[in-house]
Amino acid sequence: MRKREDESEGFIFFEDDDEDELIASEEKLIKDESIESKDGQVESNELASFQKEQFIPLQNILPKKDDDYFSAELVTDGIHNFEWPIKGMDCPDCAMKASSATTKNPAVASCKISHADGMVRLGIDLGKGDLAKANRILSSLGHEPDVDWFRLSGVTVESVMGRQRCDRTSLKRLLLSAPGLLDVRLEEKDILIRRPPTMQPLTRQEHEIALERMTGKSVELVKGDVVGLSTEHWRLIGASIALVLLPIILLLEAFSMPTIIIVGVGILGTVVGGFRMFMEAIASIRNRVLGFQILTTMAVIGAAILQQWPEALMVVLLESVSGHLESSALIRARDAMQGGLDRLPRMARVVSGEKPRLAGVSSTTFSTGISPLSSLEPSRPEPEEIPIELVFPGTMVEVRSGELIPVDGIITEGVGQIDRAPLTGESVPIRVEEGEFVEAGLVLLRGPILIEVSAVGEDTALSNLIDRVHTYRDKPPRLQSSIELFTKFWVPSVLLGGVGVALIYGEWMMMLLLWVVACPCALLLAAPIPHATALSTAAHQGVIARGGDVLERTARVDLALLDKTGTLTSGKPRLNSLVLADGVSMLEALSLAAGLEVRSNHPYASTIMLAAESEDAEPIEVKSLADGVAGVSGKSGRSIVRLGSQEWLNSEGINIAQPLEDAASDARANGFGVSILSKSNNAIAVFTFVNDDLRDGVKSLINDFSELGIAVELLSGDSQPAVEALGKQLGIDARYCRGDIDPDGKAIWVERRSQALCTLMAGDGFNDAAALAAADVGVAVGSGESVNLDAADVLIPSNDPRILARLIRLSKKTRMIVNINLAISLIVTLVLVISVIDRWHASLALGVFIHEGTAIIILLNGMWLADEGMSRLGTLGTLFKQLGSDCMEAWGSLKVMVTGSD
Repeated sequence: MRKREDESEGFIFFEDDDEDELIASEEKLIKDESIESKDGQVESNELASFQKEQFIPLQNILPKKDDDYFSAELVTDGIHNFEWPIKGMDCPDCAMKASSATTKNPAVASCKISHADGMVRLGIDLGKGDLAKANRILSSLGHEPDVDWFRLSGVTVESVMGRQRCDRTSLKRLLLSAPGLLDVRLEEKDILIRRPPTMQPLTRQEHEIALERMTGKSVELVKGDVVGLSTEHWRLIGASIALVLLPIILLLEAFSMPTIIIVGVGILGTVVGGFRMFMEAIASIRNRVLGFQILTTMAVIGAAILQQWPEALMVVLLESVSGHLESSALIRARDAMQGGLDRLPRMARVVSGEKPRLAGVSSTTFSTGISPLSSLEPSRPEPEEIPIELVFPGTMVEVRSGELIPVDGIITEGVGQIDRAPLTGESVPIRVEEGEFVEAGLVLLRGPILIEVSAVGEDTALSNLIDRVHTYRDKPPRLQSSIELFTKFWVPSVLLGGVGVALIYGEWMMMLLLWVVACPCALLLAAPIPHATALSTAAHQGVIARGGDVLERTARVDLALLDKTGTLTSGKPRLNSLVLADGVSMLEALSLAAGLEVRSNHPYASTIMLAAESEDAEPIEVKSLADGVAGVSGKSGRSIVRLGSQEWLNSEGINIAQPLEDAASDARANGFGVSILSKSNNAIAVFTFVNDDLRDGVKSLINDFSELGIAVELLSGDSQPAVEALGKQLGIDARYCRGDIDPDGKAIWVERRSQALCTLMAGDGFNDAAALAAADVGVAVGSGESVNLDAADVLIPSNDPRILARLIRLSKKTRMIVNINLAISLIVTLVLVISVIDRWHASLALGVFIHEGTAIIILLNGMWLADEGMSRLGTLGTLFKQLGSDCMEAWGSLKVMVTGSD
């Protein structure tokens, strides 16, 4: 083997007659496969064979750029996207600070951290750094990955160390350089890894190739049991120790024990009890992030300097307990937020002879028990569960009763019932059978079915809606942006202000108290939790709202402007009556009309064809079909026949007998549509139509609007009599019914009404887009047109109009809770600050207790939006029970870690 350098490109090339050319950058390395024994273990006495096969020792080829850098030698340059859940993400301020710290890493191209669902979405250039470093930054701030550990099956630490000829430290660094690894643990024998649950197919391919080259084994993961303590475990253990030492130090002070003993106990309790808090504060300083942990930490350190050990221990104890309670409450809130929409399966059961996989990919397998489906043919291969990323269009996927559908596709076998409530809000299960289309994320209530995949993952219909929900839920409303701007200056102001107050009054304890009670935690939680919960609750009911600002505007709506056709009505006309001229039979009229409409796509055409079919009237052959100004004409035998509006037939010189003309006039006066059929020069029949039927729930919607104090106006391009007739059915005065209005007229009218009132415009057609954009709140109802959806603030995939009233009620309730939260947080903070300055109290512990208690109440207040029947006291009781259970779990984990046995 010989090496040559290309100065211009900065690459090193290794060439060999029997091997392909391998390329690596100066910061990467190249490792040829080592020789293994039959069982995959490295033979210790065959070093010579390694050298024969051109094995290059790891330490000879690893570039020594810095102590943390080892490369996996893969062509992984470019931006790769990862997504995983994290712990401890409590509020938008935490998300903003964590994102700011993470993006300081030059390898991070984009970082989006959601406080609503506790997810981090990271775009990282693997040519500049690895994912593990970004994870270390987040973990240091208290946001470690909330993902399982997996054991690399078939390999041991010793075997891989022998293969790579390196020590444990170097091996861990090497493994961490593999694309897509968050963390690595080297146990006595096993190698444990954590990786994001979602990876792009190409990234997964590179990830598995890297692990295979390092270990010499095809990647197979088995869920591993990790003996260790999480951040929350450390927090609770520290709180328990502080709780035990607090009465001890009080007794020591009461009996005037030597100062050195009191100081020793105080330091022990403060350091151990506040260990996690101190570490997070240090990480905040290192990452140049000024968070509230710094204020609290400085208060504890100040109390220790002033020899206020009971106060220091009480602050540590309350911070640990309240922090855990906040995390538990937030987890419950997120569970409540998920609803039926926010769920896409990560695995799919594929029916094929061979698992789909990318070329060169050694697919990860998980240990899962799969029982055969009894209804499948014996010759069919056993279904296999694989990651959804490895499923491609055209694959056959099996879904069983009670399971989530993992893909979009066409049913090729089986009959079932699905629950479409997450997508449309429909409460009644829908029957599906062979040839029908089904969407990912919906529950198959009864099955089984086989599906031919047409879309998977991010390409599915439900994934698109979920992305919209996530985008809108994480989008901060103007209110939240104002609060965050305020707190950005508030924290440094409190730091400096506390020092100023201490200098003025000559009491350093006042400074410590201000640092504790003036933290803006409760204020930062006041709006985002209710907004996120409400948006998720709305999504579960079949409504997609574009963020908290839309909810705020919806809560203020005074006037609802409703498009008639397609929104309140089905848009499908039905035949109301057929009036015949003397000597003309119904069968003759229907057959002739059907012959004229056989090639038409006019709404009345399908109605006439259905009527003819129901009366067994065969369409008469009509030749020379042509569209007229307002109808259709043709030849039947030697006669010219026409079907269309009365005005058009009059212009063509058709004679309309008085009885037929009276019938047409009466029909129009009552809001019905009219078409007249003529043969030769005489009208022979009048067809009247109910232009469209009211949707179920429309009358209930109008009543709900009335109860909510919202005025209603109807807008439509239909005739004024037709709109007034619909208004009469709904109890809407004719003054508020506007017909014969074109799309531009709708937009102008909505804009004019929006100048004096807060308006909501609901429509479903392409021509409603301008009017939706002109309203304060635009609502796209039904499937909608793409332009319509882009112009709307609210998307309702279902055709149930009653959802509008539910959205307004939810918005009003959300606004009320946000206002209550803001009032509580501001009043409590103001009272605490005044009480400190006016010397009403001088207890750090009391300040922390009231401050943190307020934050928990505000967090729970937002969570209650998801469930009207949720008991306040019951929820608090559950949280404290969970606290006790978590404490026992933490101490149990510590025992296992120390003794090695349960």
